Amino acid sequence: MIDLKSQAVWFITGSQHLYGEETLKQVAAHSQEIAAYLNAAKEIPVQIIFKPTVKTPEEILAACKAANDSQDCIGIITWMHTFSPAKMWINGLKILQKPLLHLHTQFNRDIPWNDIDMDFMNLNQSAHGDREFGFMVSRLRIERKVVVGYWQDDLTLKSIAVWCRAAAGWNDWQGAKFVRFGDNMRYVAVTDGDKVEAEYKFGFSVNTHGIGDLVKVINAISDADVDTLIKEYEDSYTLSSALQKKGTQHQSLKDAARIELGLKTFLEDGNFKGFTDTFEDLHGMVQLPGIAAQRMMEAGYGFAGEGDWKTVALVRAMKVMAQGLKGGNSFMEDYTYHFEPNNEMVLGAHMLEICSSIANKKPSCEIHPLGIGGKADPVRLVFDVDGGAALNVSVIDMGNRFRMLVNEVEAVKPKHKLPKLPVARVLWKPMPDMKTGCAAWIYAGGAHHTCYSQNLTSEHLSDFSSMANIEFVLIDKNTNLYNLKNELRWSEVYYR
Repeated sequence: MIDLKSQAVWFITGSQHLYGEETLKQVAAHSQEIAAYLNAAKEIPVQIIFKPTVKTPEEILAACKAANDSQDCIGIITWMHTFSPAKMWINGLKILQKPLLHLHTQFNRDIPWNDIDMDFMNLNQSAHGDREFGFMVSRLRIERKVVVGYWQDDLTLKSIAVWCRAAAGWNDWQGAKFVRFGDNMRYVAVTDGDKVEAEYKFGFSVNTHGIGDLVKVINAISDADVDTLIKEYEDSYTLSSALQKKGTQHQSLKDAARIELGLKTFLEDGNFKGFTDTFEDLHGMVQLPGIAAQRMMEAGYGFAGEGDWKTVALVRAMKVMAQGLKGGNSFMEDYTYHFEPNNEMVLGAHMLEICSSIANKKPSCEIHPLGIGGKADPVRLVFDVDGGAALNVSVIDMGNRFRMLVNEVEAVKPKHKLPKLPVARVLWKPMPDMKTGCAAWIYAGGAHHTCYSQNLTSEHLSDFSSMANIEFVLIDKNTNLYNLKNELRWSEVYYR
């Protein structure tokens, strides 16, 4: 995957020469102390790097240029320790291409009631210095996150950490490549979209390779490499008797391993960060990639079925954002409903490809007929998923804009065995309730494919949407359909 500690956020403090050298020395010392504290905070997954105080338009422009040019810089945090006249920031902000967080804090937590004098007031002017800066960012219509609070408070650190994770996901998209084997599933609308506009808006590219390009690589995989991977399967999963060495379908396990190794080789050689395929286009393949897609996702690649390249990119971004957090992220699909009164739930699953990072225990490696696709029975990992707070996220192409839709859900610990359902699965209750949550999703045009997350919050996705400058729609415990429908109507007016 990615080591988030290799990523850096620059801490840039604004001031001016008006206050004299002694005050500027104090500004620099305080800024260094804050940056060092943030950098050492266990909540923050990236490096926080102190940068010298900017005091003139030229210094601000140079700092923004340097941030743009830095491979390691994924965003900047700004803070106005004193008053920094905001016209100085215009040219720098105009060219800034990295995400921006405005930290509205001050060095001292408390007012020193007995000692406060005008020297203290001249130094500690964040209360109005940040307002001056904030006006200019708003005047230039620049998206950013504003975090208010003392820099050592847990809630402040948490909010900065969320933004840093979103910035890491956004940075990972810049220049990313995703591959689509074959085309979109025939006649399906929501999984397709404008790939040219997506590359312009999001920074990643999606290009198609014929399935034959992949089959050629799969067929070149050695038997020795296949045997090595099968040993890994045996160590990691509970193999069904049919797939074991003396089982009647052990060859199918070998075929599945060869497909996984071929996919891995193809993605590594092409520097791709994710892929999609469709069961309608498998010419030359023995079986649909099942365990291969599941394991590639767990390794950090984006995946979605049926040509859905937008969800491929989303899964990858959410995996990067969640790196190091407990729990997982997976391609998901709302499959069927449970309408028991006062206990309504969604059963999420897919034909094969749910990431084992969200499994509640050691998965079972099994083989079963698929019923569609006209290929041999595919090997897959079967497991349940624990209960707890979770999210379903969808990115859709509305024609004149992209929309990110997030539904907060409560996963339900499984109470039934489901012995005849041979796929990975998860149960959840949509917020605020089944009727409202599902209706809201449909009114907003949400896709049937999502990324299901156990460890990200709606704040992560809201910050990410701001960086992408796309519409963000949240369905949570406070949602009611009257307000949501109005929100969607107002968005239509805004985006026209």
